[in-house]
Amino acid sequence: MASGREVLTADDVLSGVPELLPEVMVEATFPDGTKLITVHEPISPERRDGHLVPGEIFTVAGDIEINDGAESITLTVVNGGDRPVQVGSHVHLPQANAALQFDRDRAYGCRLDIPAGTAVRFEPGIEQTVQLVPLGGTREVYGLSMTPPGKLDS
Repeated sequence: MASGREVLTADDVLSGVPELLPEVMVEATFPDGTKLITVHEPISPERRDGHLVPGEIFTVAGDIEINDGAESITLTVVNGGDRPVQVGSHVHLPQANAALQFDRDRAYGCRLDIPAGTAVRFEPGIEQTVQLVPLGGTREVYGLSMTPPGKLDS
């Protein structure tokens, strides 16, 4: 909560605003559920060394290669439907739209090897080759068409 006091300073807001906001409450999501966090005196009266900049992103030095070292497989996919189908970066591919024709057994436990937040569009009747990588993390899948949902490796 202390770092929450360093996001804004009195220099960042209109005169009088710090006095109008004695506290800010934020509902934050954590692995064990949501919690209401209160930040007292959220607008710092002065800028401090090492202050946070809203939206600032810290990364490691050098280039980051996605899925570096992950085993990948190559599959050919054809959209047998009459409408385009988009598949997002973290979709368990075997659960994707039924109009997509590919070896679903071979794709079990995998997702597209593309950057997070992006998607691949499959046009009707067009054959497309894609790279797949294993799902990471806890390898649990919920939603879509998996019955029953849960751990992939159990």
